[in-house]
Amino acid sequence: MSLLIVLFAALMIPLLMARFNITAVPTAIAEIVVGIIIGKTGLSLIGDSDSLTMLSGLGVIILIFLSGMEIDFELFKSKKGDQKAEGSPLKTAILSFVMIVLFSGLLSWGLAVSGLFDNIVIATILFSTIALGVVIAALKEKELLSKPYGQTLLLVAVLGEVIPLLALSVYAALNGGDANQIWLILIIFLVAIVLLMRFRGIYHFFERINKATTQLDIRLAFFIVFTLVTVAETVGAENILGAFLAGIVMKLLSPSEATQEKLTSIGYGFFIPIFFIMTGANLELRSLLADPNSMVLIPLLFVGFMLAKAGLFFVFRKQFQRANALASVFLSATTITLVLPTLEVAVSLNQITHQQAGAFTLAAVLSCIFSPIIFNKLYRPEIEEVQNTILQIVGLNVLTIPVAQQLSKGWYDIRMVTDDEQNYQTFHNALDHVSLLEDLSEDTLAKHQVFDAEVLVLAYRDPEINYQVAKAALKYNVPRIIVRFESHDLENTRYDKLKAQGVELFNTFDVNISLLREMIDSPSTLKMLNDTESGLYEVTVSNRRYTGIALKHMPLIEEITISRIYRYGEFIAPRGDTIIEYGDHLIFTGNKQTVGALRSKLSIRN
Repeated sequence: MSLLIVLFAALMIPLLMARFNITAVPTAIAEIVVGIIIGKTGLSLIGDSDSLTMLSGLGVIILIFLSGMEIDFELFKSKKGDQKAEGSPLKTAILSFVMIVLFSGLLSWGLAVSGLFDNIVIATILFSTIALGVVIAALKEKELLSKPYGQTLLLVAVLGEVIPLLALSVYAALNGGDANQIWLILIIFLVAIVLLMRFRGIYHFFERINKATTQLDIRLAFFIVFTLVTVAETVGAENILGAFLAGIVMKLLSPSEATQEKLTSIGYGFFIPIFFIMTGANLELRSLLADPNSMVLIPLLFVGFMLAKAGLFFVFRKQFQRANALASVFLSATTITLVLPTLEVAVSLNQITHQQAGAFTLAAVLSCIFSPIIFNKLYRPEIEEVQNTILQIVGLNVLTIPVAQQLSKGWYDIRMVTDDEQNYQTFHNALDHVSLLEDLSEDTLAKHQVFDAEVLVLAYRDPEINYQVAKAALKYNVPRIIVRFESHDLENTRYDKLKAQGVELFNTFDVNISLLREMIDSPSTLKMLNDTESGLYEVTVSNRRYTGIALKHMPLIEEITISRIYRYGEFIAPRGDTIIEYGDHLIFTGNKQTVGALRSKLSIRN
């Protein structure tokens, strides 16, 4: 009966929140509040249950696992040879988190001096934690994930989940009677690396054999989770460390969007709500609020969660508006995900009392209620110019010059380079930003920032030049590399290797054949391709705000005609009720003004 009541509550909470349009409070906080109402403090509808205890324990494991999968490792990558600016997101985030740790340590020392809470290490860990999931949700709502402000704040949140978790694992090992075996924690990382190497590329195999009744991707995910959780518990570490590493391993395996959606559905559809509801149900607020020390501690801890993040203001103020620097303080003060398992560990080690754990829980709940609301009130859009796509073209010739001249103005920042002095003298007046290089070596190209492009086109007639530059560009993580090749040597597999690494290939012979075929079969299509005002365009859906909705509800749909959707390597015919998925390539016709507006909406990474 207790399990049935909890599941009914989990079902009704989001329905009631939608019915009464409650959007300012995270669902997890609503679940804790409902748990308080139906649990020990309120109606006492839930009794002790082994099944609920087990499911709640699984809930926290799945929650931490999904938190590990939230980490975007692309933010930590930098292009080779790229000189990081002083205000880069990674450096700003690291400096910000150092400030958080310092402020958290000072606050913890102050609590110890006052006699209200004497465990400085646990308090420092708790004050420095950040709820990554809540931060991501808030940044998505504001469409900030692809912007410097959002990327920086996201990195701070990642550090606020990873570093305290590692600190908690070490602390638990030192205080749990296994101090001499703390080195065994390294085994968890070793097993994680082995699992990552063993299953790298496994999804290509799954695509050939996976069925609806097998769900191999989900089976693999749970195998990795419980392998690392088991190893963690065996070596004396906390199981949440194993769960978090499992999430990182899954993320690095690059599962499909569908796999991530299924894992999220399993977690937030069943296990995680039980954990949050039971957290509230197990709180005994009557005795907590009757304790004078707790009544003093709760507001102090709530303010402490805010003050611990105050250092962000001074770091963010150097790059962003004052209001947004202040907004970052409040959003980063949101903390619940890691606070609850940390408190469980601390209580099990007899480092804090149940009363103190309850005070921290209530303070964390209050931070999750008020912090996102204050963030939304304070945030102001940063003044930023429209960011054009940086297009670098290597090679000046009769093919590249007309293409560069005809590309839509206002969409691309076009730069062209060559080492052919004769071609440079012939064509350099045709466009701005045309440069003559002494050679096309990797060092020279890097020096002239040729690899600092979003799209790199290699258009020399000499296939050897294009091949060597393409190999160098792959080292610098250029997002898109387009390579011209005119060789028809069937035994030459070099270009096949480039293609396998994501390089896009073309040769003029095949292009001419395709154009002639289109001219014969579909003359109107060719006219549409040549139309400079209303042509054929493509946009990739990167904004999750527009995923999961039907095409007929897409913005500006009345002003364009979608002809095809390219999804998972196949073309599908669109219909009005076709659901948009993340990563879809929409191929459509429309005028340039509409296309520009649509691209700005759909291509924002969110």
